[in-house]
Amino acid sequence: MTEMPQDHRPVKSVRVLLAEDQGMMRGALALLLGMEHDIEVVAQVGRGDEVVDAALLARPDVALLDIELPGRSGLDAAADLRDQAPECRVLILTTFGRPGYLRRAMEAGAVGFLVKDGPVEELAEAVRMALRGETVIDPALAAAALGAGPNPLTAREREALAASVDGATVADIAAKLRLSESTVRNYLSSAIGKTSTRNRMEAVRAARQQGWL
Repeated sequence: MTEMPQDHRPVKSVRVLLAEDQGMMRGALALLLGMEHDIEVVAQVGRGDEVVDAALLARPDVALLDIELPGRSGLDAAADLRDQAPECRVLILTTFGRPGYLRRAMEAGAVGFLVKDGPVEELAEAVRMALRGETVIDPALAAAALGAGPNPLTAREREALAASVDGATVADIAAKLRLSESTVRNYLSSAIGKTSTRNRMEAVRAARQQGWL
């Protein structure tokens, strides 16, 4: 009787959800991760507001989330997963290794923060580490985050700045946030002071560079 060759693959692959708005990048990541013998990409989305529904349907073990996503940021989506799919571990995968983003990612419940220019082997190993409950953060970025200090902007100040991105007027921002115009001016003024800038557009740029927005 001829013996069948033994299958040395693990009994259970790591199930991964990918959230990346650039279709080519998303496809490449899915292809590269799918070549790993113990990783299976079970869901792909291009918007942040699609992450939770996809996770509840596909039940991934690990979610790889970009930060800059339409509909809802990857950081907000990470917080949503923490509340609605707590069994899914989150890794943030971004082009921008900003200290403020790292702090916000950890506050949102992410277990890792990676930049996109690393080799796919490191990404695959990070997925495995996340499944094991380990934290995956670049040491240099972690040190920079500690040195940068906490985000000085309140949630309302961040909302007011975020609503200013497209050059909206104070009246537009007030209507969007359902606040009075004087309250919006106060939030913007406070944010400008905290970022040591001269106007709200400079404050937006400074907050983005720090990863506060």
